[in-house]
This record gives sequence, C-alpha cells and structure tokens, in this order.
Amino acid sequence: MAKKQKKNKRNKETTNPVALITLMDQSSPISEQYRTIRTNIRFASSSDHEIKTVVITSSGPGEGKSTTSANLSVVFANSGQRVLLIDADLRKPTVHKTFNLINNAGFSNLLSTKEKLVNLVQETTVPNLHVLTSGPKAPNPSELLGSSRMEQVLQELREEYDFVIFDMPPIVAVTDAQIMSSKVDGTLMVIREDVSRKESLYKARDLLGMVNANVLGAVYHGAKNATDQGYYYYGS
Repeated sequence: MAKKQKKNKRNKETTNPVALITLMDQSSPISEQYRTIRTNIRFASSSDHEIKTVVITSSGPGEGKSTTSANLSVVFANSGQRVLLIDADLRKPTVHKTFNLINNAGFSNLLSTKEKLVNLVQETTVPNLHVLTSGPKAPNPSELLGSSRMEQVLQELREEYDFVIFDMPPIVAVTDAQIMSSKVDGTLMVIREDVSRKESLYKARDLLGMVNANVLGAVYHGAKNATDQGYYYYGS
C-alpha cells in the first residue's frame, strides 16, 4: 500500500504537453481569440511604456496558464516578431514537452551560472519562435528570480527579442510570479471556469497589487455554451 501511495504522489508531480491549437487549426475561433489578445497587448503599449516582457500566471494549478503562454507565443511569432517563450516554472516545467525539446540546460542555468543566453535558447518548428526551457530543477527558484542576475538577463532579453513571455507558476502557491511581475512590463492572469476559486483570485489580485504589477488583463476560458468555444479576454 505504501508503494502505491508513493507512485500516485509521483504521478501528480508530472506535467504534460499542452495543446497548440494555434498551430493545429489557425482558423478556429480559439486561435482567433489568441490573436485578439495579441492585438490588445499591442494596444496596451505606448511610447512611454512599451510592452515587451510579459508574465503569464494564474491563481492556482490547472487553470491554463501554460496553454495560454504557448499559444500566445505562437501567434506573436506568426505576426513576424522575434519571440522568446521562457519556461519560468522552475518547479513543474511544461514547455519543453509541448515543443518536444531537450531540457538538459535552460533558464535555471542562465540565472545560476555565467552561461550565455545564446547557448541555451532553442529554435522551434515555428518561424521566429525560440524557447528557453526551464533547465535542471533549482533548490531556490524565488532567490534566483529576485537576484541581480535576473535584472541583467531582462535587459539582454529586451535587446535581443521583440516579445518575451514568462510562463510562471501559480501566484498564490509560490512567490515566483509575484517577484517577476514587479520586474516585467505587464502581467496576464489566466482564469478557468469551474476551476479558479474566487477567494484565490482575490488573493492573486492583492499579491499583484503589493508589487505594483502592471496587470494587462485576464484570459478567461472554459465557458460553457459560448460561440467562441469559451475563450475571452478582459483588459484591465
């Protein structure tokens, strides 16, 4: 019985690749909704505050933040921009599985060593889209994200890419997304019907407010009986 329980616990810690609807069916209503989000983010940019680095998070697990991160990266790349998707979920990474990439080295190496960005970034089958996988699991993700090295990396990313997406862990569970939201140009919250809890959303809002995060809006999906198959975008 003890062995069975241990196995179940291990299974819960695994992650699965997400569906790239923006690649499989570019004409679907869902793909169009991702393009709408892309447009709204562009309109949120101004000469005083250009949106080039974005954190995507959720209040809890299973709400679709990795699905949103991956598909939004694809539609930005499809528009001709040079895009980097970073798997900044150093605890439960997913991006390398979604794009079928190796994850021997990545974001954690970039923050904890003097390894160069160019040596860690991987190309994908999508033109203009590059990925920085999570890399080996780090014992101190929050400390790495809050380090001076992270500030240096952000500056380099802004110079090298037109748009950078950080796929972060849920904000209520750990401090990682809160830390990064204070550093990037904008933050998107992902909400899922029948999964997201109201009290957790209030907590997420408060945590983002504490660091003066620039909340661009929320992606709400999973709605029932919707003509667009359940994807909405709400600007802040």
